[in-house]
Amino acid sequence: MAQVLEFKLPDLGEGLTEAEIVRWLVRVGDVVAIDQPVVEVETAKAMVEVPCPYGGVVTARYGEEGTELPVGAPLLTVAVGEPAAAPEGSGNVLVGYGTSEAPTRRRRVRPAPLRSVNGADTGTPSASAPPPAPTVTAPARGTPLPDQGPVPVISPLVRRLAREGGVDLRRLAGSGPDGLILRVDVEQALKGGTGQGTAEPATVTPAPAPATSGTGAEGVRIPLKGVRGAVADKLSRSRREIPDATCWVDADATELMRARTAMNAAGGPKISLLALLARVCTAALARFPELNSFVDTEAREIVRLDRVHLGFAAQTERGLVVPVVRDAHARGAESLTAEFARLTEAARTGTLTPGELTGGTFTLNNYGVFGVDGSTPIINHPEAAMLGVGRIVPKPWVHEGELAVRQVVQLSLTFDHRVCDGGTAGGFLRYVADCVEQPAVLLRTL
Repeated sequence: MAQVLEFKLPDLGEGLTEAEIVRWLVRVGDVVAIDQPVVEVETAKAMVEVPCPYGGVVTARYGEEGTELPVGAPLLTVAVGEPAAAPEGSGNVLVGYGTSEAPTRRRRVRPAPLRSVNGADTGTPSASAPPPAPTVTAPARGTPLPDQGPVPVISPLVRRLAREGGVDLRRLAGSGPDGLILRVDVEQALKGGTGQGTAEPATVTPAPAPATSGTGAEGVRIPLKGVRGAVADKLSRSRREIPDATCWVDADATELMRARTAMNAAGGPKISLLALLARVCTAALARFPELNSFVDTEAREIVRLDRVHLGFAAQTERGLVVPVVRDAHARGAESLTAEFARLTEAARTGTLTPGELTGGTFTLNNYGVFGVDGSTPIINHPEAAMLGVGRIVPKPWVHEGELAVRQVVQLSLTFDHRVCDGGTAGGFLRYVADCVEQPAVLLRTL
């Protein structure tokens, strides 16, 4: 006899307590293997796939796409063939690790019509393991649903469409097989008509009117959750806790650009400008270690760090993220270029792990990619400083006593005034500018 096991949203690490379901990778009735990813979720750190530690047949899913679940809430139930064989996986379902068993070849089975409309597909999470999914007898085509029990809907997208449009699915008769509610049924209800084969007009419940301002203007409400919510919380905390100050300087980057061109012309992997700037940062932090630190507010201590984990701001479709290059101080220009490229691609695809988004000690912010010259960024809490780099553009510049057109960049340093005074911050920024203007200065630290 098959045993039904419940798989709960695992501890995702890094102190994360909840995640939003982005996309289900399996359906009720599918056969899954140990370690097979079953759902894609978005946390406050990244978007990741969650593997299942059991192998068997999916009997129920909990939560629609877009639903936010706390750690420990049920995700799905799996019917395994042999009870003794079920727990063979390691159970280590932390994101990015999986379990100990090698996954077998995936295969998908066509779910039976009645099983595909099982209400457990989008049921409410339960604190205890549920029994095997019961068979639901779908209503005949053209018959509105009863007030209790599951609602047979073809997909979570249809549910979302109905919810946003204020359509009461229980008053809507589906035109699909066995009364399954299709997208066309909801769309026709939104237009004021009825679904195909409906016995009575669909009832549309008006959505509650949004809150209005004193001027009577209506707006769109966007939930602060996921990556956007995490960024908002972190930036707000930074503004509350860190007494920051900013200093800036213009620098002639002509020689730095020439040095990069010469490096890339010599053959081998291409060196990015960001990698050269990162190398300048680590050299400056070696001279001014006060800025590679954080403040322990409870202990009232400044914690000075001996390793540089360099964060860099990356704008993605999901919002601003700050991937971290581990041990940047021990890397050369080629290694930094490769790591920046890898982390940037992972940021764009939403596959950064929580570990790649935390633990930074200093941040490099290249806002010049947005075509702006300067900025006063908010420090990435709990770090003590951030170096900003504007766009590099031709400008009139006095060079060797004569006016010339040079490649000029504005550099800014925002720092925590608790860890150092303006003299240290100014010394750091001046050293960075000197390295930009005369790359040979870096030879002292190679």
